[in-house]
Amino acid sequence: MKRDEKDLLKHFRALPPEQQETLIAFAEFLAARAAEAPREYGEPEPIPRPADERVVQAIKRLRLIYPMLDHSTMLHELSDFMTQHLVMGKPAQEVIDELEAVFRRHYDRLMQG
Repeated sequence: MKRDEKDLLKHFRALPPEQQETLIAFAEFLAARAAEAPREYGEPEPIPRPADERVVQAIKRLRLIYPMLDHSTMLHELSDFMTQHLVMGKPAQEVIDELEAVFRRHYDRLMQG
């Protein structure tokens, strides 16, 4: 959970029940309004891939290329790739190729709405 989410939950729990309901209603209103607003994302800015890049470095590089993605939703998928590399011995270059494809797929899905 992100720090902002933890802070929101802390404040929510500090409120009496009727104010919690008001906060939920307001959050639903804001979410509905945000869903109606068209989102515009720029094209990802490529960062050259170093020849000797490691998997962790690749993930950091890809997060910089795709800042518009919610990386927390990709955590499970990314950890699977780390396991393939660290535990199963899959070569870093293959894992990085697959990571690049995953980030691109998530970006394409975001752009399709």
